[in-house]
Parts: sequence; structure tokens; C-alpha cells
Amino acid sequence: MTNPFLRLLAAGAVALAFVVPGRAAEPIILNKARAYVGADAALDGLKSLHYTGTIVSTDPADPTKQTRSAMEMIFQKPDQQRIMATSDKLIEVTALDGYDGWQRLQDPADPTKWRQSLLGSDQIKRLRAQAWENLAFYRGIERVGGRVEDQGPTSMDGVACQKVAFIHGPGIVFIRYFDVATGRLVFTELEGGGTVKEQGEIMAGGIRFPKSVIQTSKNAAGQIFTLTLTFEKILVNEVLSPKLFAVPGLSNR
Repeated sequence: MTNPFLRLLAAGAVALAFVVPGRAAEPIILNKARAYVGADAALDGLKSLHYTGTIVSTDPADPTKQTRSAMEMIFQKPDQQRIMATSDKLIEVTALDGYDGWQRLQDPADPTKWRQSLLGSDQIKRLRAQAWENLAFYRGIERVGGRVEDQGPTSMDGVACQKVAFIHGPGIVFIRYFDVATGRLVFTELEGGGTVKEQGEIMAGGIRFPKSVIQTSKNAAGQIFTLTLTFEKILVNEVLSPKLFAVPGLSNR
């Protein structure tokens, strides 16, 4: 079964750069982008995020058909995450613990019916990039082996933007369009033609988060489907048990 959350990477003038002592050069727009979502003290002090809400997915063959699930997403520095979607038909958990990644599918009506698997290296690399993207707020990608590339001025949705690529490695790229006037994230492109757009806002821990995230992607057949995440609650710097991320052992199954 294809896991939609492995495709969900929840949601990032001339090319100028400056150098801050102890930090690699970065595009000037990133200072404004960070200031838009929160003060440096709040962003640098972030250790964990815990989102709860709902996710609605469309059927690529029939966009009028939708599936709604309860959603929980947890991210913890430096490279842990757990994403769970619960519907009437399926409980789906995808998790990362450092360099270990796993997925568990379970029948909500019968706890004895489940399937668990370990993720491959490419999937783990993508999840590690996703964890960084959710927790770092645009700064420090070079410390995880990536790089940032200022791709210059452009326009998106009628807004003058600066286009910046966050490159984690081959095939793992987030191209973000920032409003040059405010630093607001206007749009994100993913490799393979996927897109991410944020709407609304929720304040938590002094940080501005989107109220909802809409992602479009293509499946293997080239059909477009949409995932809409709506957040009801966001907890910042919650103390989280390591067991949430660890690969479940036989005794836990």
C-alpha cells in the first residue's frame, strides 16, 4: 500500500547573500522569512512540534470522492518524527528515529490485524529532510549535508517573490517562494511536480504556523490528487517519549 505521508513533505531582486560569523552565507530573504514566523529565540529554541487535526485526501480517479482521517504529526529534533492517520478503515503510522524508519498499518476494528515494515534508505532520507524542514525554519541545512540556493526574483500568485531552493540531495528539493515585502511563504514546489500552499494561521509558542496546508501530487499513473491538512491544535516543546519513534519490537505488537 502506498503511504500518502511519504509524499507529504507537512509544509518553506538579484541574488544577494551575507555572512554571519559562525554561519554559512544565506540569502537575505531568509532573515525576513524567519522574522515573519517568529523571533530567533523562539525558532532556535524549538525542540519539538505536536500537531493534531484532520486530513482529507481526494481520489485521483474521481476528485469528488474524499477520505477523511484524524491526524497526528509529531516532530522532534534532531531527526525524529511520527505521523499517524486514523480512519474507520485503517490506522496508518509512519515514523522516523534517526536512521531507522518504519510503517505500521492496522485494522482499527481488530488489533490483531496489522502489518509492519521497515522503510528503505531513500524513504528514510526523505523523512529526515522532512523532519529538518518542519523544525529548522530555513536555517542550517548545510549542517545536515544540504545547501540553499537563491534562484532570484519572480512572481507567484501576483506577489513579488524571491525563489529559494532547499536542496537536501538528489531528488529531495523544496523550492520556496517568499514575499519580498513581508517574508511570508507564498508557495512551495516539490520535485516531481508537487506543490504545497499554506492558508490561515495559528500562533503557538511565539511561532506563526499555518491553519491548513494543501498539497497536490501525482501518483504513478500521472493522476493528480490533493491532500488537505487542517490543524486544530499545535503544541510546542512538549516532552516526548522516545518510544513514540522507536521501531516497535515483537513484545509491542
